[in-house]
Amino acid sequence: MLTKILITALIIVGALFYLRKPPASVKSQGTSKLGQQMMFRYLVYGLIATSLLASGGYWYWNWQDGNQVVSVTIVSPLEESSETYQVRKKDILANEITTLDGLSIRLSNQERVIIAKSIQE
Repeated sequence: MLTKILITALIIVGALFYLRKPPASVKSQGTSKLGQQMMFRYLVYGLIATSLLASGGYWYWNWQDGNQVVSVTIVSPLEESSETYQVRKKDILANEITTLDGLSIRLSNQERVIIAKSIQE
């Protein structure tokens, strides 16, 4: 994950340096050609800004969804009992959950897990 972020940042920095470099023959070009280059430059800046905003929005939505508290009920068919815990979504793994109190619960293959949205008042 960190590698993807570093590569993305490196590409953005490289694009910014490329766009800031003045054209070699500004005087020999006409104003329409210069206008097209400026329009292209603004388009690229807009695309970069939109990408950053979209990435930030997705990151925030993912963080917010992962911190949502849900009610997890574990039903054991062997003991015919069930327990209900309050857990953050990000703390639910394939064979382990961690409650809000910090209790780490390992699950067996025979237990059934029911996840329901918590009612917060």
